[in-house]
Amino acid sequence: MKKTVSLFIVFIAGSLSFHTFSQEKGKASFYAHKMQGRKTSSGEPYHSDSLTCAHRTYPFGTLLMVKNPENDKTVIVKVIDRGPSIKSRLIDLSYAAAKQLGIIRQGIAEIELKEWEFSPAPPIQSFDITKLAIPVETTIDISRKLISTYFKNHRMNRSSALD
Repeated sequence: MKKTVSLFIVFIAGSLSFHTFSQEKGKASFYAHKMQGRKTSSGEPYHSDSLTCAHRTYPFGTLLMVKNPENDKTVIVKVIDRGPSIKSRLIDLSYAAAKQLGIIRQGIAEIELKEWEFSPAPPIQSFDITKLAIPVETTIDISRKLISTYFKNHRMNRSSALD
């Protein structure tokens, strides 16, 4: 009995993390214009010009990368709603997201989606500070050289210029 319960727990845990490790394929549609300004399941209002979507299981706020395999266009969208209500569809996109993917004319299109994993810029490499080329001259030394060079080039007498 304990073995069965353990296997069941492992199965449930594995299925909960399914989104993180996989790519889903399915049909996408987009919201009708009449949804503009209406509240979504997350409480956020729908805006047709925002890059948002509805998905049945991803938590609100999750960023998804959606790809149109027909033209290789991709878009990153934020989950703000539940749906789509039609079971054969995987995701409902905002008008702006559908436009970026090039699926407005079709209305419904095959897409691929996966959770977008943000990867910031690579860390700055460490370096040995003793090997840095640090100028020995100070700002005052450099200023004196510049003034001296200026006076030499302009054949002026220092004392008369400074008076």
